[in-house]
Amino acid sequence: MEKQFQEVFPDLRIEGGMAELLDTVEVSRVSINKKKDLLRIYVVSHQWIHKKYIYQLERQIEEQLFSNVPLRVKIIERFYLSRQYTPENFLEVYRPSILLELKNHSVFLNHLFSTAEITFPETNKMHLVLVDSVVAKEREEELVHILEKIFCERCGFDLIVETEMRKPEGESRAMRNSELRIREEVRHVLAHTHYGEMLGEKEQNRMEEQAEAAGEQPKAAAAAKDGEAKKEKAADGGRGKGFSGGGRGSFKKGKGSFGRNADNQPRKSSNPDVLYGRDFEDESVEILKIGDEIGDVVIRGRVQSVDMREIRNERTIFMFTITDFTDTIGVKIFVQNAEVPELKDAIKKGAFIKVKGKTTVDAFDHDLTVMSVWGIKKITDFRTGRQDTSPVKRVELHCHTKMSDMDGVTDAARLVQRAYEWGHPAIAITDHGVVQSFPEANHAIEAIDGAYRKKYQAEHPDATKDELKKVSAPFKVIYGMEAYLVDDLKDIVVNSKGQDIHGSYVVFDIETTGFSPVVNKIIEIGAVRVENGAIVDKFSTFVNPKVPIPFRIENLTGINDNMVLDAPDIETVLPKFLEFSEGAVMVAHNASFDMSFIEHNCVLQGIEREFTTADTVAMARFLLPGLNRFKLDTVAKAVGVSLENHHRAVDDAGCTAEIFVKFVKMLEERNILTLDDLNAQGKVSEEAVRKLPSYHAIILAKNETGRVNLYRLVSESHLKYYNRRPKLPKSVYLKYQDGLMIGSACEAGELYQAILRGEPDAAIARLVDFYDYLEIQPIGNNAFMIKKEDVSAVESEEDLKEINRRIVKLGEQFHKPVVATCDVHFMDPQDEIYRRIIMTGKGFDDADEQAPLFLRTTEEMLEEFSYLGSEKAEEVVITNPRKISDLVEKISPIRAGKFPPVIEDSDKTLRRICYDRAHEIYGEELPEIVSARLERELNSIISNGYAVMYIIAQKLVWKSNEDGYLVGSRGSVGSSFVATMAGITEVNPLSPHYYCESCHYSEFDSPRVKEYVGRAGCDMPDAVCPNCGKPLKKAGFDIPFETFLGFKGNKEPDIDLNFSGDYQSKAHKYTEVIFGAGQTFRAGTIGTLADKTAFGYVKNYYEERGQHKRNCEIDRIVEGCTGIRRTTGQHPGGIIVLPFGEDINSFTPVQHPANDMTTDTITTHFDYHSIDHNLLKLDILGHDDPTMIRMLQDLTGRDPLTIPLDGQDVMSLFQNTDALGITPEQIGGTKLGALGIPEFGTDFAMQMVIDAKPKAFSDLVRISGLSHGTNVWLGNAQDLIMSGVATISTAICTRDDIMLYLIQMGVESEKSFKIMEAVRKGMVAKGRCAMWEEWKEDMLAHNVPQWYIESCQKIEYMFPKAHAAAYVMMAWRIAYCKIHYPLAYYGAFFSIRAKAFSYEIMCQGQKHLESVMVDYKKRQDTLSNKEKDAMGDMRIVQEMYARGFEFEPIDIFRAQSRSFQIVDGKLMPSLNSIDGLGEKAADAIVEAAKDGPFLSKDDFRQRTKVSKTIIDLMDSLGLLGDLPESNQISIFDLV
Repeated sequence: MEKQFQEVFPDLRIEGGMAELLDTVEVSRVSINKKKDLLRIYVVSHQWIHKKYIYQLERQIEEQLFSNVPLRVKIIERFYLSRQYTPENFLEVYRPSILLELKNHSVFLNHLFSTAEITFPETNKMHLVLVDSVVAKEREEELVHILEKIFCERCGFDLIVETEMRKPEGESRAMRNSELRIREEVRHVLAHTHYGEMLGEKEQNRMEEQAEAAGEQPKAAAAAKDGEAKKEKAADGGRGKGFSGGGRGSFKKGKGSFGRNADNQPRKSSNPDVLYGRDFEDESVEILKIGDEIGDVVIRGRVQSVDMREIRNERTIFMFTITDFTDTIGVKIFVQNAEVPELKDAIKKGAFIKVKGKTTVDAFDHDLTVMSVWGIKKITDFRTGRQDTSPVKRVELHCHTKMSDMDGVTDAARLVQRAYEWGHPAIAITDHGVVQSFPEANHAIEAIDGAYRKKYQAEHPDATKDELKKVSAPFKVIYGMEAYLVDDLKDIVVNSKGQDIHGSYVVFDIETTGFSPVVNKIIEIGAVRVENGAIVDKFSTFVNPKVPIPFRIENLTGINDNMVLDAPDIETVLPKFLEFSEGAVMVAHNASFDMSFIEHNCVLQGIEREFTTADTVAMARFLLPGLNRFKLDTVAKAVGVSLENHHRAVDDAGCTAEIFVKFVKMLEERNILTLDDLNAQGKVSEEAVRKLPSYHAIILAKNETGRVNLYRLVSESHLKYYNRRPKLPKSVYLKYQDGLMIGSACEAGELYQAILRGEPDAAIARLVDFYDYLEIQPIGNNAFMIKKEDVSAVESEEDLKEINRRIVKLGEQFHKPVVATCDVHFMDPQDEIYRRIIMTGKGFDDADEQAPLFLRTTEEMLEEFSYLGSEKAEEVVITNPRKISDLVEKISPIRAGKFPPVIEDSDKTLRRICYDRAHEIYGEELPEIVSARLERELNSIISNGYAVMYIIAQKLVWKSNEDGYLVGSRGSVGSSFVATMAGITEVNPLSPHYYCESCHYSEFDSPRVKEYVGRAGCDMPDAVCPNCGKPLKKAGFDIPFETFLGFKGNKEPDIDLNFSGDYQSKAHKYTEVIFGAGQTFRAGTIGTLADKTAFGYVKNYYEERGQHKRNCEIDRIVEGCTGIRRTTGQHPGGIIVLPFGEDINSFTPVQHPANDMTTDTITTHFDYHSIDHNLLKLDILGHDDPTMIRMLQDLTGRDPLTIPLDGQDVMSLFQNTDALGITPEQIGGTKLGALGIPEFGTDFAMQMVIDAKPKAFSDLVRISGLSHGTNVWLGNAQDLIMSGVATISTAICTRDDIMLYLIQMGVESEKSFKIMEAVRKGMVAKGRCAMWEEWKEDMLAHNVPQWYIESCQKIEYMFPKAHAAAYVMMAWRIAYCKIHYPLAYYGAFFSIRAKAFSYEIMCQGQKHLESVMVDYKKRQDTLSNKEKDAMGDMRIVQEMYARGFEFEPIDIFRAQSRSFQIVDGKLMPSLNSIDGLGEKAADAIVEAAKDGPFLSKDDFRQRTKVSKTIIDLMDSLGLLGDLPESNQISIFDLV
């Protein structure tokens, strides 16, 4: 008795397509063999089931039901198929399943069947023509037996299988016998073998001639192989078995150290290739095969990373990871400290080495590691990369880089370099919808051209500079993109004749066996005739397709074979349907699909009929623009029409007819009375384009005009038409097509999709006509369609070849060149792992089934397309792509030159502003030092064209100051006295000096002033004017202008400004006032996959597959996954300014940040770094300090500019806590009063202050410089100060220190500047400064101390003194308020700088606070990030309590939403300080409170919209007083 499968195996969990199939499956019998290790399950089904599902089901039964039992499961299936099936049409659908079954049985049988020619001379007779071979003759009978079992026993056919043999065809010519190719391969062989290197040019020519004459290609290849083997053996030090060096007597206590001589020095091997230890001659093993502690092992590979850790007893652990590209492993060597420098020089990242040691599980990181190292030898790169040896090279016209939105995984530069190395004349970069890889590709081609030019110069020493400028490599990058093309040119009504909307219409729907009218059949037609807006007649019939209905179609429609067996065929039905439709306009939902079947069958039957067709999908887009989807059920619901039995033609047609009738009424209301009117008014809107389906198309820029137009396309597609991807309407492409060409792209292109759908020839012709060239791709690229059940037009590789053949024929027919491309997503076959991991991380189920989307050589492509014939293959692979390439000029994607904005008379204005301010401060007769500095700076600024930058900055700062917000300068702009006089910065870079505001007395050169050279004017003692007796002002920070602009004005200036965070958006808007609307853009950024995220992707990928990978191998794979574009963004304050009269698209496309269509912000499409040397970039940054200063001013009424910078009480905060009136014990042992002071409030900064012992303002400036540098304090200045070698005054603290000190020591000024720049950028520390050794000698010659030079060598980044001074000035003012206006200070800090303030924790009194702090300290190692932030805030609160200040409980009617306020001598927190109450909710409470008292908690919730959880919390804190739960009055309330 048969039972349902799920009934027999109720606990089996099945998902996906298999679950649906199992609904039709019954189990007839279950048995087990005598050994009880094989379970047989006999099943029957009325649907055939692919063998992959059978295998999958067997595995799942074994894993889920018998995981603990050594039992194998075998399913024996039997199909009861309908009468529609014949052996021939069953083979069409079941062939992939047979091939899989044969492959599992025998690869030979699979190959035999896949290459066989199969025909059915009679219904029940299969004729196999097999390729004659020994294997074929031996396995022929076995194949026949298997096929008969499948067809007869499994499926119930009465089939006879007969065979015959045919001779194998000769090899494809495809240039195999090309004499040029033989010559090229011989040349390549000789160039890449040790043997070839030893031959002279004459001998090479002789061998080439012999090879050409004899066609001895195999011998050349053998010579190459032999030569490579010898070369590798030599590089590896030989691969003989056994040790050549004997035992291990040279080792010291198993620690892997050098063997040592009598002087205890490392014993050197006589082999110069030995980098460490002893020589050895052993065969290496693949790292992948090292799975456990296997003892002695020899490995080879490339060094991935190097690290060191110093341990006790003057020893160091030298660690590195090594990969042989199968896997990666770590190596650890314990060495004496004296040995480290030599080892460090020998073993560097990227070096190829061979290592002999012992594999051990490292006790420290618990990973298998190579230790007890015997020896390390250098070897050559053993990888054998692919080479393009074709004499005439192809051009790749379809390449994706890491900028193709989490899709491509190769850097543009690597692709460009590979194409050049292969000798290709060009390569195209075509990312998905973007052009963000162009700058990188341009850098690569510039490097190639530079190297080529250098070589040319060496060969032509007399070449002039002008001649050299014109020299470039015979190679170019073709710049383009793969656009998401939308066809907005199609009318709503096709072939309109101006019919009245109240005329005759037939609304119809069909059901089919699939999506292709060429391959699939109609199984039902339903139609409704509409006359004068009313339904007057119906038509409905099944159609016998004479082929089986696929299972998925039966599931979708409910129509099975039995329902159509007795129905008329299409030859009978179609004439009747056309008679029913006579004189009517055809209407359908997605009409192109339904009409393609009707028109195709008309052609097959020789019926000539011209149709007018209206599409209700297009009508819905026009009439119902608010919908996001336009499927039939969605549209029906929108217009109030019911839809039952969806996906049945008769019901869908009736529903569509009712929708159409409603649409007719809507058209009438809009005065659209004819179909021509409908087409005219229904032109696709921007909103509609965003909802239309898109297709891929390749667009290439032919010249400079095309480049700009390409950028316009990118801009419009992102700004106007973005919807999940940047869509490009055809109409927009036609508008900007000058200088561009367009290709049909891949299988996602509309031409390929139209062919798959079986579109009529007229539709195909219309598409072909739109493109300049057509594209075909390797079969493997599209092989995924074979497995897709919904792609009925593709069942085999032969179908894919046939589509390519058709595209080739279309090219011939319409005179369009056809090009073969790779659709490159990764460079080499092995690189697919990176894309596989990325796609898995994105959630793709088929990520492990990667198509071979790698960059192929010319020969690989010729072989791939050999089925087209050798001549046609050469045409599509070589000839046509080169023709396309020849149409493209060599251009740069980045416009050359500088294009600053123009502000009329900016130089004169700047000069006037500066002198006006200078005279205002220093009087009519300017001191020589002032006038000289002004003139020197102004001349440099104006002559180099930077005056406009100053005027822009001046306008922005003055506007901010006018609106009540101070602006802090950043960077080195404070080095410019012109910036000070223009009001851009308050940092005065002159040497310390006195001046009198009343009589303009000034003092620069007196002995008492000169004592403070190099320090700050505010450090000087107070003094009075000798002329008028009034107090003198103290100014000057002694900062050289050259830090900002260089000695020759050759340093690109950058004016960075810190605006209040509250004012930043207003400053951005003000740039539009200065330059005009549309002239400013936010500086764009590109967010790529970071190391940590990529590490997670890689780790998860292998863990999900149960594969263990060492962390070092994961790190290696991570390198291939990082840098892939994820999103776009904007610089926090960068503004790009476009000069008047320029088009931004001549520099860069533009877009919304992160493609957010809801924002008005527009950013540059390129990362701003790519264009900031062409266009002016303003840094208008938001910062907390100016915001805090403004709030302090509002709370105190004190103008911050009147706060003195020399108060000893403020200085004492950086020495002790006395000025706060508390002791360190009261605030958890904190020794300073600097908590919460910008720049100095962290534990790290306070410890730096304690170590440095500052005594004056200038010392704080130096400490600020130290705190912001990299490797400036730790391991550098700190050690020097603590050891007494240097002081805070003499150590290197800011970049300016280096230049000034070197000049003072006599080093030439320009050289001093260059040394400063190299050091502060980290070029010296990273070993990237070619001049360092020469500079070092010069410094020593000028008596620069060794410790100073060593300090320079450690620095990776340095702060400018001007930046530090500006920061400290802001910090000082805040520190002043902390002492003199404490409540204002704490209120401002908690409002602006607190990270995790909690009313519940921090405002319930000092005891409660400190109890929480005790708990946090106990858990300090496990605190969350939020708790760590809260701990920082609690320390400030604790200090406030210790000083005797308290919080006022929140009054919901008086409290502000976001700012603390002083109330009755106490601090009332803001509403958003309540945990869980966000800023918007807090704003809502404040607004609701304005409408009067709250009557109850219900009233509070309804008016404020806050959650019940928050209300309960507020109630528990006593913030809601005695509010009742609801507004209802109880009778007891009246008693």
